[in-house]
Amino acid sequence: MKFQKVYSLEAIANIIGCEYVGDKNFPVTGMNEIHVVESGDIVFVDHPKYYDKALNSAATIVLINKNVACPDGKALLISNDPFRDFNTLTKHFKPFQYSNVSIAASASIGEGTVIQPNTFIGNHVVIGENCVIHSNVSIYDYTVIGDNVIIHAGTILGADAFYYKKRPEGYDQLLSGGRVVIKDNVGIGALCTIDKGVTGDTIIGEGTKIDNQVHVGHDTVIGKKCLIASQTGIAGCVIIEDEVTIWGQVGTTSGITIGAKAVILGQTGVTKSVEGGKSYFGTPIEESREKLKQLANIKKIPEILTKLK
Repeated sequence: MKFQKVYSLEAIANIIGCEYVGDKNFPVTGMNEIHVVESGDIVFVDHPKYYDKALNSAATIVLINKNVACPDGKALLISNDPFRDFNTLTKHFKPFQYSNVSIAASASIGEGTVIQPNTFIGNHVVIGENCVIHSNVSIYDYTVIGDNVIIHAGTILGADAFYYKKRPEGYDQLLSGGRVVIKDNVGIGALCTIDKGVTGDTIIGEGTKIDNQVHVGHDTVIGKKCLIASQTGIAGCVIIEDEVTIWGQVGTTSGITIGAKAVILGQTGVTKSVEGGKSYFGTPIEESREKLKQLANIKKIPEILTKLK
């Protein structure tokens, strides 16, 4: 998430009420998760296991719960609860905006686009030309939709990320300040759910077609001309490269990459990153030819046992 102007390190520290290490005028231009940080961004870290990763990341401001040596060219925000204070910054820079109308006045809808009844379009949503948005679709704030997009009934774009910190009193949600971005010529089926990024964008690439009842997690990036069949669940922070085909009831773990033109057969559990240009099947995932050989061999076990007896 990029801020609308450059803030000083001191100004950010005042918002969350914490100490800082570095020049009080050190420039702060945004806040992001570690996998998408850039120079000028704040990243938070609250576990020693990840201190080095955060301190050596592209982020130049680290919100951390220990007073450590500050790397050259960077600044620190010292907090007793970085998770809480990251949420405080999200609420400050991207607060929830109430709406009492079906289509927000700040929404922009392109020429030739059709909006069917009972659809909700939130604040600062941008929808391109010649789209068809069917009934009972909910499009949350700041969602961006390109041209010639079809979205079927009951789909929800922009719900919060499924991201929680376990505390003694229960689960604390990491607030979502990102967006959903749908590129041109995308088709989205009925009853799909696509979560917005925590601080960045969840992106559906140009020409991709998504079947009914598909879930796409936060900050996932889906490439161009992919096909994703019904009841697939894609976790957060997944990269799906161009022209990937995913058949029904596939599930993925988070933070993996599926290579271009890969084919994932139905009911596969994608437990790791896989190369492009190959076909995969099973849980844990393997190349489909090898997996099918294994299944054929399993069927021979009773015959082998009989011979051994």
